[in-house]
Amino acid sequence: MVKAIALHSIVPMRAEAREGAEQTTQMLFGELCTILEEQPRWKRIKLDADGQEGWVDAKMISPMKPEEYKQYSAALKSAARVSMPMVYAMSENNNQTIPLTAGTRLTNYKDGHFEVLGVGFRIDSSMVIEKPLELNQPNLFQSVRFFLNTPYLWGGKNAMGMDCSGFTQVVMSLFGKQLLRNASEQATQGRKITNLQNAQTGDLVFFDHHDGKISHVGIVIDSGRVIHCSGRVKVEKLDETGIFNAEQGDYSHHLILIKRY
Repeated sequence: MVKAIALHSIVPMRAEAREGAEQTTQMLFGELCTILEEQPRWKRIKLDADGQEGWVDAKMISPMKPEEYKQYSAALKSAARVSMPMVYAMSENNNQTIPLTAGTRLTNYKDGHFEVLGVGFRIDSSMVIEKPLELNQPNLFQSVRFFLNTPYLWGGKNAMGMDCSGFTQVVMSLFGKQLLRNASEQATQGRKITNLQNAQTGDLVFFDHHDGKISHVGIVIDSGRVIHCSGRVKVEKLDETGIFNAEQGDYSHHLILIKRY
């Protein structure tokens, strides 16, 4: 099967091969995939990182030669990551800039320089982490505060729009945690924590809407607060019942599971 790479900042993935179809997730710059099916304008792909499948505009991904894929895939294992919601990188080929969003992996990175398929880029080194952060409260605060008020977008996982599991996937990647894409999938990973009193910073909390089906996820800040994306990225009160929305004066989500990664 043919492998391909995203060389755009964001590539929407859709449930069907048409522009108006549901966006199920997004590829970030430099992400790899396998092409499963081809149509004149569309390609059905499977992401290397989390196994998600969907349709992308054919012109928004670039096929790779087997040796290119092998070398680049190996380089991804030690790649740095963009740590801020958005930063601009400049191509050394043509001096054009490209916006990159948090979680984007940068191969062959050193001192504000990275390289993708032989093309060099310059980037602000203060916006990059060379290795995963230690998952503790100060580092979590430092990372998530820049995402506050990012608007909710179904299938989104960038600073201009995220859904709940896109937010957790991106943030946890900064700490070296590779999560699956959707809340119900993320709930299958990690170790179960019995109650909120035993939860700690960085645990994921999963919720339903009183139907028993996992449909929402957030990140524990401490035993009484959660950061999550519902309408926007925000911090709210968390207790054994769930998330308490102070604006509405009621619980918006019902807690059903806690996981540690």
